[in-house]
This record gives sequence, structure tokens and C-alpha cells, in this order.
Amino acid sequence: MVTAERFAQGLTLSQYLAQMRVNRERFLRAMEMATPRPGDAQVLARLPERARLLVITEDWCGTSLAYFPAVARLLEQRPDVEMRVFLRDANPDVMDQFLKRGQYRSIPVFAFFDESMRELSRFIETAPA
Repeated sequence: MVTAERFAQGLTLSQYLAQMRVNRERFLRAMEMATPRPGDAQVLARLPERARLLVITEDWCGTSLAYFPAVARLLEQRPDVEMRVFLRDANPDVMDQFLKRGQYRSIPVFAFFDESMRELSRFIETAPA
């Protein structure tokens, strides 16, 4: 279980960007070009105030590059949603709580929590259809 204390140890988006060694410019371009669709905003509207988003990623991951910039851009519409980023390889204790099919360390992981750290939803590697 991810606690509020462990969540707070994650990187902010700006800290994540500062430490990136691979795909930083591509990430920033993708984030700049991302245009949230009306349905995306409706998904965020269902979140409670003061929600939290835990992201597990690595800067070399192409699938993360395909999803994470758009999610980060979308969250600009909800400044009350706190996001923390965990690097998969440096945080096995967090990653192992979100294994795909209980065995694979697939990324990205996006897990939404309420302010009491009760998990609301998650997706691992690819978004549901």
C-alpha cells in the first residue's frame, strides 16, 4: 500500500524533467502539442478535490513517452490533483505494487488516489479502450 509519506517522496514533474537524460526534448514537445479532448476533462471531473496521481515511468520508455506528456498536460486543468513521479528501476517497492498481471514491471503506471490514499483507479502500460 502506498502511504501519503511514500507518495510525498516522489518527484514533482519539474524534478522529473530536470533529471531526465533521454527523451527530455521529445517529452516537452509532446506535452506542448497535447490537446486534451472534451472527454478527457470529464474523466478528471469525476475525481474528488485534492486527488493524487502516482506515475511510475522511465525516461527511455516509448510507451511512457506516448502517454505521460498528455496526462501531465491534462492535469494542468486540475491544479488540485497532486502528481508524483517514481522511476521504476529506483523504486521497486512502489513498482511491485502495480505489476501487470501480477508479474511484469510494465510502465507507465498511472494510479489515482483520494486524499486518504485510497486507490480510485489505475492503468498500467496502455489505457483501456
